[in-house]
Amino acid sequence: MTLLERVKNAMRVDGTDHDDELQGLIDTAKALLKEVGVLEKKITDTDPLIRKAVITYCKAEFGTDAKDGERFAWSFEEMKKLLSLLQSYTAEDTV
Repeated sequence: MTLLERVKNAMRVDGTDHDDELQGLIDTAKALLKEVGVLEKKITDTDPLIRKAVITYCKAEFGTDAKDGERFAWSFEEMKKLLSLLQSYTAEDTV
């Protein structure tokens, strides 16, 4: 299952009408994670923490009422902080 499909399932979105907008949000979420120090190679669609952060960001930004949007935005900010502090996401592998 692609990340776009996972986002659509989590948000209960059917069809393809919103695919471009949702893909843009996915790309933005990944860029924001990179900006806080998460290594690009760690931002994969298969990593559960990355997936959760991306889905949370999409829920914050896509068609939610203000209260839900604020809650999801806060949650995404907390996930960014967490990921930026985890060496497994920010430190280059040294072997």
